[in-house]
Amino acid sequence: MRIAIIDESAARASIIEEGLGALDDCEIHTVTSRDGLLARIAKISPDIVFMDLGNPSRDVLEEYFAVSRALDRPIAMFVDESDDDSIAASIDAGVTAYVVDGLAANRIRPLLETTLRRFNAFSRLQADLAEAQGKLAAIDTIGKAKRILMDGKGLTEPQAYAELRAKAMSSNRRIVTIAEAVVTAHELLGDGA
Repeated sequence: MRIAIIDESAARASIIEEGLGALDDCEIHTVTSRDGLLARIAKISPDIVFMDLGNPSRDVLEEYFAVSRALDRPIAMFVDESDDDSIAASIDAGVTAYVVDGLAANRIRPLLETTLRRFNAFSRLQADLAEAQGKLAAIDTIGKAKRILMDGKGLTEPQAYAELRAKAMSSNRRIVTIAEAVVTAHELLGDGA
């Protein structure tokens, strides 16, 4: 597992390193400067990121949130103090675990496991949502194509669907692909929205 630790304080970063020390097969990269941070993290390509911000200013917090938004990785962020706005902003930025006043070596390993599990669970939910949205979009497109065929050819709904299905089978394509072609052609001919 490749782990990135982002902390401008080498002393604080060493606490995280100590907590990760017992893990086998870990490659730990510590970044102590904000210069070119996103490019450096991209080069490391970590499996998980630990960010220790201590007591950051609003500008520093926003900079790290921008990094969080750009990464599609589990991120555990440590801060000394927090407020509701910072917590909400961190969640919106993709931070998986937001730990307030909890930087201790013995807490790192359980936090690593929790962060990975929460990130994976959220990723599965996002994938399920994308799949459901795709299916709904396909159903909507097929419905539009059926209406076009019903209006244009005077077909019933089952006849219009049968025509779409027959074309899909004969051309070895998915029915939604045929439906998209019907809708696009209808729009190009100026008969559609």
